[in-house]
Amino acid sequence: MKSYNDSLKELLSSAPTWDRVERVALSAALGRVVCYDIAAKSDYPEFETSAMDGYAIKFSDMNLKKLKIIGCLPAGVKGENISIKSAECVKTFTGAIICDGADTLIPIENVTANKDYIDINTQVKKGFAIRKIGESYKKGDILIKKGTKLSYSELGLLAELGISYVNVFVRPKVAVLSTGSEIVDIGEIPTNSAQIHSSNHIAIANMLWLMNCEVVTLPVIKDDINLIKQTIKSTLKSCDFLITTGGVSVGDFDFIRDIMGDFELVVNKAAIKPGRHVKVAKLGEKYIFALPGFPYSAMVTCALYFREFINKILCLQENYRFKAILDEQYIKKSDFEEFSAASIENENGIIKISTSTKKSGSSAIVSNLNNKAVLLNCPLEREKLEKGEVVEYIIML
Repeated sequence: MKSYNDSLKELLSSAPTWDRVERVALSAALGRVVCYDIAAKSDYPEFETSAMDGYAIKFSDMNLKKLKIIGCLPAGVKGENISIKSAECVKTFTGAIICDGADTLIPIENVTANKDYIDINTQVKKGFAIRKIGESYKKGDILIKKGTKLSYSELGLLAELGISYVNVFVRPKVAVLSTGSEIVDIGEIPTNSAQIHSSNHIAIANMLWLMNCEVVTLPVIKDDINLIKQTIKSTLKSCDFLITTGGVSVGDFDFIRDIMGDFELVVNKAAIKPGRHVKVAKLGEKYIFALPGFPYSAMVTCALYFREFINKILCLQENYRFKAILDEQYIKKSDFEEFSAASIENENGIIKISTSTKKSGSSAIVSNLNNKAVLLNCPLEREKLEKGEVVEYIIML
């Protein structure tokens, strides 16, 4: 059985090239992934501007008693004909161009002004409150790299650049299928006390939306191998990838495992807990990610494998691994690499991680991932982690 890292490497090395792009308006671009480098076409600002309201002066005039006000420059006005000489100043508003001859701005609160003159009460350093040409960025600077997920700040920057439409990767279309005669869909009434409501298809579907996917949530299917085969076949005609939950273990009714024999297996189990029965198979550029049926296992393996896969094809560079101080001893429950639900807290600037806030039990405990839980990573070669040790954790979403 391969380690997590080895199985992930094989998956990522098999990932297809994703070259589907579309052009979207900025108003619809939040969370989308840019498919090209975006560079500045000019310096910004293109001219020296005022960082606050005040008076533009020559620094050499700082010790003069009075400075004559020869004009006023609001933002958005070129002011081409305004130039100051010694003992002169120009009233200048935030964002306005600094007039010729000026090299310093005195804030309004630092002066006493009458109709035609100002008296400087508090001096400032040379160049104070003047934004230099190219202060934000220079022409040719790469401002947004290919593979960047657009947040509010990148969208603001694009607007500043005068860009109203942006080219982004098309969201991969991913279907989610939960199987098992023991589960019923939302709104469906159980026919006996042994049945439970499916949570996997809802949780996984919402994880996929956060991963920049277009999601198709399929109805829950009972353990009928012919119906499952037919559903998978028809789904992959219209979707790029399929995620299934349940049916991957070694039971008599674990049909997904058998159906995937028609595909090329990329991942065939991994030495991890939870989720060692995870499988990934491909047929051309179509992929099936077969995740365990227990909700906790399904969500964890979705993050460990599918998230890394989708980030690879979308060129998305995001780090999910961080360090923290372990707050209590952690003893492994298996011989595998373990990913256990945990909580983190900031104690006086020190990030601490604890699993004691989570319930100990099977991989069916969905609530263990509530409240922004993270995954404590205990490596394959370790039997336990000691209190006070620097450990690694993975954020979910």
